[in-house]
This record gives sequence, C-alpha cells and structure tokens, in this order.
Amino acid sequence: MTIGLDISDPIQSRLGQLAARLQTIFPKQIDLDLSRMTQLLAALGDPHLKLPPVIHVAGTNGKGSCVAYLRAILESAGYRVHAYTSPHLVRFNERIRLAGELIEDDYLIKLIESVQRANNDKPITFFELTTAAAFLAFAQTPADIVLLETGMGGRFDATNVIPNPIMTIITPISMDHMEFLGDTIEKIAYEKAAIQKHNAVSIVGPQDPRAAKVILDYGLSVHSKPFPHGVFWNVRPMENGFWYEGVEDYDLPTPILPGAHQIYNAATAIAAIEQLHGFHITLDDIKDGLLGADWPARMQRLQSGPAFAHLKSGDELWLDGGHNPAAGDIVADYIDRKNDKPWIVIMGMLKNKDAAGFLSPLKNKIKTLYTIPIDGEEKSATPQDLCVTAKILSIPAHPCENLITAVQQIEQHHPEPVRILIAGSLYLAGRILSAHQ
Repeated sequence: MTIGLDISDPIQSRLGQLAARLQTIFPKQIDLDLSRMTQLLAALGDPHLKLPPVIHVAGTNGKGSCVAYLRAILESAGYRVHAYTSPHLVRFNERIRLAGELIEDDYLIKLIESVQRANNDKPITFFELTTAAAFLAFAQTPADIVLLETGMGGRFDATNVIPNPIMTIITPISMDHMEFLGDTIEKIAYEKAAIQKHNAVSIVGPQDPRAAKVILDYGLSVHSKPFPHGVFWNVRPMENGFWYEGVEDYDLPTPILPGAHQIYNAATAIAAIEQLHGFHITLDDIKDGLLGADWPARMQRLQSGPAFAHLKSGDELWLDGGHNPAAGDIVADYIDRKNDKPWIVIMGMLKNKDAAGFLSPLKNKIKTLYTIPIDGEEKSATPQDLCVTAKILSIPAHPCENLITAVQQIEQHHPEPVRILIAGSLYLAGRILSAHQ
C-alpha cells in the first residue's frame, strides 16, 4: 500500500523510497506482535521510557478528534504538547508534533535513518518504525505531555509499550479491522481495552454496552482507575452548545469540528482534563480549545481546488474520511441536520472495509452515489464493485474513473444546487486534500 507522500518534494521523496524499502522487507501486512518493537527500542536506548507524561488513546471512532481537542485545550493553557497520530493525510510529518509544531523534514529523516540502523535490516512494519522515530523525537525534545494515539487495536499495537501512562482514553468502539481484531464488538473491545494500565486513570467514552462491559472488566483486572461515561461524567446537547456534567458542570459552546458526535468527542477530552492532575487548566482554556481544534477530513467543507472549476453556483464540496458503519451513522446524522439541499456522495474505499455497513445508513438520505478508485492504492475497491454493493442496498450508483469525472457527471445530471460529499477512506481524503489545498 502506498502511503500518500508528496514525491514532488525531494525530502518527501526520500521518505517515500524508505517506505517502499520497508514494504519490500515486510510487505503489505500488519503483524500484531510487540516483540520486534521492544527489541528495536532497546537497541535505541529505550526512548519510550524517557518521555514526558503520556496519555494513551485508543478507539474505533473519535480518537483523533479527542486528541485534537486535548491538544488545543492544553496548548490554550500554555503547555507544550507532543502528539502522535495516524494515518497522515497529505504529508508524513502530520503524524508527529513536537511541542505543538509539526516535526521538521530533515530531523524526521535523521530519526528514521537512526531507527533503520538500529533495526539492522530485521523484519519490521512501517508503523513500528515511525512509532520508534516518534519516541526518539519525544525523548529528545522538551515538552509537558505526550498525546499518543494507537494505530490499530491496542493490545499488540506498537504504541502499547508505554508501561506507565498517566491516563488512558478509550473512545467509541465499533466494527472495523475485523480481520485483525476479531469479528465481534466484544473481541474488538478487548483488544483496545488492553491499553489500560495499573493505577492509571482510564477515561471511557460513550460505548455500546457490550464494549463497555469488556473495557471495565479489563480495567478491573489490571487495577486501572476507570471513569466511564454515564457514571462519572455525562453530556447533554443543547441548542447552541452542550452541558457537561462531571467533577464540575460546564455550559460549553458547540465545538468547531462539525457533527453532533463531536460534542461527545469534546466531552471525552474534557473528562480527561478534569482527571489530569498537576496541570492548571481554566474554563476559558477549555472553551478556547473547543473552538480552536483542527482535525481535517472530518465533515470538512472544502473551499477551493481543481473540482471547483466544474461546480455550478450554489454547489458545495465536503470531505470526510469515515469508512466504517459507525462513520456511516455519523454522516447520516449530519445529512439529517443539514438537509436544505440534496446530498450526493462520491465514494472510494479499500477492499477490506465494510462498504455495505458504511452505506446502509445513507439509504434514502442521499440522492445518488458515484464511485471512484483511490489512486495509487492496490487495495482500492473497484468503482464497479462498490456500485454492486450500493445497488443491493437500493442506492442509485454510477462508477466513474476519477473525482473530476464524477463531478462532471453530477453537474450534467443534477441541475439544482447540491452538496457533494467525498467519503469512504482516509487515504482518499489525503489525496483530495493534497489537490485542494
């Protein structure tokens, strides 16, 4: 699988060559095992044991948004924040923030080369290498706190080598990555619950009751300190914001990230802030963070780019990287709340994703579906296969060669102003953002 780097940049090209080499050594698979990671970190001097306080975040949906709110709130309070998230959308540097700033290109190259030397050509995954590079950067750069997002799962995720995080957060869990994490909500919850550690506070976001039971049972088994939604904290949507009920009660503004679900992601971050001892954070810091968070490709309205040359007056172009059934529910809810224009979806998705699960909530909510491939992704589902899935669900669907062709067809067949949503994959979202920035 390609990783979406901008190879027109010489430094980014070097990163692309390095990623290609890694994929040759350890091709196209995810191997859930921590032994390679611990051996590699030992060869690097165990940088993961020399970090500022760590908040470790797992979940199926919302973990990136939760990290974005946490970072914005902490930075509003004046703290220096390291952050590790994945995948990147446009440039690899997005994965690693050092004291609030994206890691510099030359420093990142040196770190990856150091990790490569320490690895000594042993089998390794791309995510393990980048995680080790992030730990090196975090250990070498002063900061007050680290926000560490899992890549997938939790129990065997490369990030789960931190022995003593000050806090773990588990955002909503749903069906995704079933081929690796299990085919039931309980199995997936168990994998993600395993980031919880002895004596560490465990913030548990809104969950399916089956997932919540697994998470809390696991927390009890390792003697973590669970703070689940609905027990220790709650949230109530209001007309112009939401009411948070926890250690303190707050009347808060609507978060800047679009969608009703973002209230719950924001509240999860606030629950974490309330349990973050030793940090001075005011209500104004929280409000500023909710209004200042940035997390692209989450119901994001695009404002410019090549596709706009083909849009008519009144059309809107939106982007969302959602790709699982829970994300389909979120998109459907957003469409219900913003229904003054017809919605049309342009969708690209990987073969191993649940296209039917994502599309089912959109039935009778969108006017038409246009399907496209994801350029450069060998695992991209074909537009024809996605159309077959849509038509089984009685969703009108048309295969297209690419985004521009899809937009042109929309303009030809839909003379009225419409909202066009590009969705189905973060890899697709990255390519769209790269072309529309």
